[in-house]
Amino acid sequence: MSEHSGYSEQNEHSEHSEHSEHLSEPRRGQPIHAIIPAGGAGTRLWPLSRRQRPKFLLDLTGTGRSLLQGTVERLAPVAASTTVVTGVAHVAAVADQLPGIPRENLLAEPLPRDSMAAIGLAAAVIARRHGAQSVVGSFAADQTIAEEDAFVDAVRQAAALAEEGWVVTIGIEATGPSTAFGYIHCGDHIGAAGAPAGRRVLGFTEKPDLQTAQTYLDSGDYRWNAGMFVARAGVLLDHLARLRPQLAQGLAAIAEAWDTPQREEVMARVWPGLESIAIDHAIAEPVAAAGGVATIPVAMGWDDVGGFDALAGLIAAQQEGAAAGVRILQAQGSPVGLGPAGGAGGAIEAVDSPGALVATTTGRTVALVGVPDVVVVDTPDALLVTVPARAQGVKTVVDRLAAQGSDALL
Repeated sequence: MSEHSGYSEQNEHSEHSEHSEHLSEPRRGQPIHAIIPAGGAGTRLWPLSRRQRPKFLLDLTGTGRSLLQGTVERLAPVAASTTVVTGVAHVAAVADQLPGIPRENLLAEPLPRDSMAAIGLAAAVIARRHGAQSVVGSFAADQTIAEEDAFVDAVRQAAALAEEGWVVTIGIEATGPSTAFGYIHCGDHIGAAGAPAGRRVLGFTEKPDLQTAQTYLDSGDYRWNAGMFVARAGVLLDHLARLRPQLAQGLAAIAEAWDTPQREEVMARVWPGLESIAIDHAIAEPVAAAGGVATIPVAMGWDDVGGFDALAGLIAAQQEGAAAGVRILQAQGSPVGLGPAGGAGGAIEAVDSPGALVATTTGRTVALVGVPDVVVVDTPDALLVTVPARAQGVKTVVDRLAAQGSDALL
């Protein structure tokens, strides 16, 4: 697929700009400039996840690292640079968790404007610093991946297709007929060098009903959409300029001022007026309809940790002791907030409660008797009790608290 990038042509000589000190070619074997949008409140994981301490800042799987830290670490083999886009309220916490990332690579949003604005701003800043021909890849901060070698291989293949001008998404092999995810409809293999798994994308669909999801699974031609996108910065920005010109113009103005003393003034003036839209709707769907999107299908043990039902499947149960059969997260006093069982938290006692999940930050003793598969989340100001099958309903509670003005609990 040939590339005709007006943005690339306009910025072809960016290495001669006043920002030349930021420019660098991707290091050998590290083909992308990684973008990590780190936003959202993770309301389905309340009361662990709060506005001031959202799920991407927490260690929710007992690995000793937050979801954000895990994302950065798994991208390290392929990332020539890493840029994190997060809310103003979270910049300090992100900086504390990621001391290896230069401060200038932490982009702060004064208020949410959905994924297109966040990713577009990062791509525009990277294009000015490293050149519009640079390949960028966007990966959410709050996902888990069990098979990281498979992920790295998929990113390398995606980068190879991006070099040819494609917008590329990584398609997750569906493990069941889920109604919680959007789907990617895969077409023919492309046959590009360096990307043997690459296939054309025929379209994207929103979260389907169960019958439709089963039809997708049976066909073998659909993958879950995890919101991972890889493209040349100039290609991405050219698509945006064509499809959402006002949004593109606003982001370009901010990016032009980003590494100058005018950053705060321009950001405050322009950002609040930007269109709030997801990258899926702004670019992926219309570009796929025009034949410009490819996918790398992959099985890699992916999960978006979208609720306590998902979390219960990511934590190993205790094998012995008073809490045998229970999955436990306890406070450790670390900056990532939670960690595996066995730290400074109180005792967990369980009788006939296999498969239960207990997450506690209080140090209190939690006792379970005859409640298999229950979910108990104990925090100083809120206690949640549910079951995995109803865990998605936690958002309803959060919505009610918000409507009541109970901001201190959110």
